[in-house]
Order: sequence, then structure tokens, then C-alpha cells
Amino acid sequence: MELLVIKIENPKNLNLILGQSHFIKTVEDIHEALVNSVPQIKFGVAFCEASEKRLVRWSGNDDELIELAQRNAVQLKAGHSFILFMKNAFPINVLAAVKNVPEVVNIFCATANPVEVLVAETEQGRGILGVIDGLKTLGVETEKDIAERKKLLRDFGYKF
Repeated sequence: MELLVIKIENPKNLNLILGQSHFIKTVEDIHEALVNSVPQIKFGVAFCEASEKRLVRWSGNDDELIELAQRNAVQLKAGHSFILFMKNAFPINVLAAVKNVPEVVNIFCATANPVEVLVAETEQGRGILGVIDGLKTLGVETEKDIAERKKLLRDFGYKF
């Protein structure tokens, strides 16, 4: 077995969701879940098929995001994993809908942070062991940090 670290290419710090599912119709069902959750969302999703043709299956409504998802899926080559990049929405807006897609088994991360994927490769194939989502914590928030956090959430409209 070989352990690999695959860096997710995300040059514009877009929001992404990385997960695992179990069936070829994943891309179509995720597509429907996204547009039903946030009609103005722009996205690209790619899915690593783990049997039969073993292709990167894809969908979306933004060519740049589709190509980014495809490139990352080709780098991952991890059976039945999917990666989704989005604009005009945050993971919090779509995560529940994505989790409710019948084929979705697991969500590894939902973030705009830098992501490294820990992958195990055997003679059979590849599987995702986990992710490094973002950077190391530097300390504990202060009262000023708390005020900034609360303001940011209210500016985004998530709290009143």
C-alpha cells in the first residue's frame, strides 16, 4: 500500500465539497439537488466511477467549474469519490441537499480553504482516508475575535 497526499487545485479559493457516493447517477442527482437548493448557483461536479468503464462522470452549469472538478477528480482517481466546486452559494446553502442525495455516503469536507486529500493506493485502486482542511489553529479567539465573528455572520445574513 502506498499513502499519497493529493493537493486539491483551487486557484480562486472557491467553495468545494468533497465526498463519496456509490452509483453512476450521482452527478445527475447532485446537479438536481444544487439547482433546487439555490437556483442561481454556478457549479461543476465530477465523480470517479469505480467499476465498469471507470470514467470521470461530470455535470454542471459553468464550464470553468466543470473543468476544475474534472481535473481534480482525475488527480484523485479515488473510487466513487466526487468533488464539487461552486459560485453564488456557500456549502451551508446546499450541504443538507447534497447529503440527502440517496447515493451520497460520506462528506469529507465542505470548504474554501486549501485542501490536501490523504489517499491510500493498493493494487486494486485508491481510497480517500481523510482530508487536511485548511491550516493549523493558532490560538483561542479573543473578545474582539468573537465580535468580528458575530458581525461577519450577521453581514452574511446567517444570524440576526
